[in-house]
Amino acid sequence: MDITAIPRLLGDLVIYLFDVIPPFLPTIMVLTAPIALGALCGVLCERSGVVNIGIEGIMLMSAFFGYLTGFLLHESIGALPALVIGVFVAVLVGVLMGAIHAWLSITVRADQIIAGVFLNIFALGLTAYLNRLIITPSGRGGAGQLPKFTLPDAIADIPVLGSILGMFLNQGPIAMSVIVLVVGLQILLFRSRWGLRTRAVGEHPKAADTVGIDVIRLRYRNVIVGCGIAGLAGAFIVLESTGSFQNGMTNGRGFIALAAVIFGRWTPLGSFFGALLFGLVLGVEIMVGVARPPGELGSVMSAIPRQWYTALPYIITIVVLAGVVGRSIPPAADGVAYEKEARA
Repeated sequence: MDITAIPRLLGDLVIYLFDVIPPFLPTIMVLTAPIALGALCGVLCERSGVVNIGIEGIMLMSAFFGYLTGFLLHESIGALPALVIGVFVAVLVGVLMGAIHAWLSITVRADQIIAGVFLNIFALGLTAYLNRLIITPSGRGGAGQLPKFTLPDAIADIPVLGSILGMFLNQGPIAMSVIVLVVGLQILLFRSRWGLRTRAVGEHPKAADTVGIDVIRLRYRNVIVGCGIAGLAGAFIVLESTGSFQNGMTNGRGFIALAAVIFGRWTPLGSFFGALLFGLVLGVEIMVGVARPPGELGSVMSAIPRQWYTALPYIITIVVLAGVVGRSIPPAADGVAYEKEARA
């Protein structure tokens, strides 16, 4: 390819993306949802002063037990009730994993990075073992997928607005809840008493303690709630998006969620836009496969090996971390264990 053709191809790529992205917005949101939910977990934890790199393991463990619940119950109580119970079980597993991480990080004051690595390794090994022991030998499937809402054609056909509404509303209930959680946490974190206390605990826990804020209790509560949201991400993957479970199926989404947190400067709204960027990158392979670009651009993009598209989100993650980490300032007490001083 002539190097002088690169600017023209880049221009064709921009035009192609503007044309093809609107119909794929619901698909991009599906790819974004688990990353965004994982990022919200990261924001809650790190704003409270606790580093949580175990989001990947929490999502995987929640996905497995949520799927296992649907797998075991759908024949006896019906598919939809089994799916609903599976979602609650997944969130509960996330809460339990969060309690373990909080205990290790806050009470035991273990190294928070090591605690997160422990969660990831533990989840990967346990779910693979239980999958081989329980699910694979049965030959049965799970309870299916949560039903999705579809916009009426009269609304979906409205130019621009229809595509945007379809992105958020042509979804199942968990994906639809993402924007509610993002906006709700953004408001609460920066416009509520709880948010002020959370930010104080993440920035200067000793000062927060002197004005009567229970630092330990607040950190515990926020880490557990955040990990419950990560459990919801696991439920989304198996009960709304795929309807199946495979070993290691979170596929790095928890780590990408951490990159979205940094990209979004530890804010819920910014982290959502970071997750949306990664969702768009993940969707490129799908868009090229379904709607091949015309002309020379199509020939070039079709000639790129599929593995490069698969690796693209992780390449973007490295670029984001390399370009943003030095400019983004995390909460001052992030990752620093707090020991309450004895009162005289």
